[in-house]
Amino acid sequence: MFDLNEIRKRAQQASEQAADNMKNTLDKSQEILNGIQVPDSEDSPSVSAAQAEEQISANTQRQVEILGQMLSPDSMAQMAVNEELLQKMVNDKVAEATASTAEGIMGQLFGEDMGVLAAALETLELEDAEEEELSFDLELEESLYTTLEEAMARIEAMPEPEPIPYQKDDIKWERFGILLSGILSTLNSHNLDSMDVEEHIPVMEQKVVSLVRRSWGIDGRSDLLDMIRYLAQEGYILRYQLYGEASSPEELMDETMDEDDCMSACRAWRFAQRYKSRYAPGFMAGWDVGRAAMLTRWGCYIGWLTESEAVGILWALSHKAAEELHSWREFAQSYLFGGLMWKLLCGDSSAASYLGYLADAATDLLTGKAEQGNGQWRDCPWPAQRKVGFTL
Repeated sequence: MFDLNEIRKRAQQASEQAADNMKNTLDKSQEILNGIQVPDSEDSPSVSAAQAEEQISANTQRQVEILGQMLSPDSMAQMAVNEELLQKMVNDKVAEATASTAEGIMGQLFGEDMGVLAAALETLELEDAEEEELSFDLELEESLYTTLEEAMARIEAMPEPEPIPYQKDDIKWERFGILLSGILSTLNSHNLDSMDVEEHIPVMEQKVVSLVRRSWGIDGRSDLLDMIRYLAQEGYILRYQLYGEASSPEELMDETMDEDDCMSACRAWRFAQRYKSRYAPGFMAGWDVGRAAMLTRWGCYIGWLTESEAVGILWALSHKAAEELHSWREFAQSYLFGGLMWKLLCGDSSAASYLGYLADAATDLLTGKAEQGNGQWRDCPWPAQRKVGFTL
């Protein structure tokens, strides 16, 4: 039986939460709408349009240099052209946010169907099934290795179209770049048909901002670009390599690490030692690139990147993935592989459930039905690696 009072109470709580979210959105409009890095303090007042413009001018050169480390010269030229457009967009958005009132935005928001609002408030939250907390020990580690290998074998057995050649300026690269975010997009029920991950409604935009901040510690455009650069150039490829080359876990420790950190280092070291003869560091590319692609799309959606910048970043990530890996199956296996190393470092004993979620998402992308919104990887063959010819 439905408890009407409880339903009303939950609806009121959702309304109050949305109101708080929207107030924060207005207070930090420059940061959320324009991707401008501003002081992120709950007690600090909103930054004026003039201050936002001054911060953009001060940070632009550094941001361009960061992108320059990972994008092609053509993409860099394209981004330079976009700076004028980005400046205009900042001015327009700041003026728009200043002219709006909380009451007006809330009126527009709650004009939507309450079912849509409730779904928006709950989306992006991957709820793990309740399970007894397990203590990490060698037996559990061995169990997780078995789970990983079974999941990777399951993916290896799935059908996939043969890779096909992509031309240098092929439009398929853009589609391929978006699909690199496929696993996280599927887990979060995101759109995979365009750059935007969701419909642009204020409550969803705030939800994505909150997710990026809470889960990644990213507070704006500069942080976002730093993280994408790290994943594209170092990431778990480098971490796995360092752990595999260490002769003992003690080589990875220093005096700043507490007991939990040292235990995490030991688990990750055992992981790398177990698999280093089977998987080279480049095998981690799917884990790094897949997350970088998702961050790029999130950043574009909330206005911290322009769409042309996001396209350029995904272009670079696409080529990195195609150079290191050979198929969507291998990409998915890489994601599972990196995901377990991450869970071992975090000390999260629910890693088995996490691996199951990842494997299910990859299955939907490889074998799902189009009418159910799945099968996107199957419909976009992996780029065939180019063969290098030699002239004698």
